[in-house]
Amino acid sequence: MEILGTTLRICVDDLEGATTFYERLTGTAALRFERGGVSVAAVSCFLLMSGPEPELDVLRKVTATIAVDDVDAAHVTLTEVGAKVLAGPVPTPVGRNLIAVHPDGSVFEYVDRKAVV
Repeated sequence: MEILGTTLRICVDDLEGATTFYERLTGTAALRFERGGVSVAAVSCFLLMSGPEPELDVLRKVTATIAVDDVDAAHVTLTEVGAKVLAGPVPTPVGRNLIAVHPDGSVFEYVDRKAVV
């Protein structure tokens, strides 16, 4: 499994203000979408999320998002090395993802950019 990069997950109260800040900071336009009642703005390596507290409480448990070339391959590798897949792989607005807990208790989201056909 090749790790292509990581995204920092930030829960914010003011998504518009935070998006403007991170767009100016990085010189990158936000990719916006909604998922499960949560509004999301992806700006460079930052994933800004805003929404109802119960949903944000779940999202805060995920340490980071890790980009991989293939979520299915990541699933195989993760289970082989002792991680437990909690959810997925499932389609998202930008590809597929899964959530896994590592043996040390850290929770990560793994994503690829493969469109679901």
